[in-house]
Amino acid sequence: MSQKTPDNQYRSPSTHDFPAIPEPEEEVYLERNALDRLIARGSRAVSWLVLLAMGISVVEVFMRYGFNNPTSWVHETVVFLIAVIFVLGGPAAMARNSHIRVKVLYDNAGPSMKCWMDRFNDLLTLIFCLAMSYAAFHMFWGASHNPLGEWSLERSGTSWNPPFPAMVKGMILFALALMTLQASLHLWQSLKAKPNTRIEGAR
Repeated sequence: MSQKTPDNQYRSPSTHDFPAIPEPEEEVYLERNALDRLIARGSRAVSWLVLLAMGISVVEVFMRYGFNNPTSWVHETVVFLIAVIFVLGGPAAMARNSHIRVKVLYDNAGPSMKCWMDRFNDLLTLIFCLAMSYAAFHMFWGASHNPLGEWSLERSGTSWNPPFPAMVKGMILFALALMTLQASLHLWQSLKAKPNTRIEGAR
């Protein structure tokens, strides 16, 4: 004889009884123009310098502890490569619009206010990049010329004595000049944009 299931007996709830939990949407940052897309692609190639720096560091470990013959060039080369990666991270972040920012006010603003906030932000970015480029130019000039104005690269002063200090300062100038060009294009795009039109790659 079949037995009835008591009403108070526990029954596992069906998965359909639970409300669907929405998954958080990831904010996708898009490049705003052709220059940004070119820089984004180039940054992927630059990222391989990390692997190169790691490889020559491994060489140093083997040379120092395996053959008791330490190198004089690995440490400075690794520092130079990491410095280049760090410096070029600025244009890469600006190209992908992925720099760190606080968007409390921006997210609660209307379309018209967001448009003006984009313009104000791009204007401040351009002014900042121009000022930093000016400072970087003087820094690089001092590292690449002697007091008489003749071409003379600043060197590290070690036994190997590479011109890495001047080269790093040159990379800083290049990165900031590139960011100035990016900021100019971004400002031009935001000035042309209408309040109801979202700029490609904007916040």
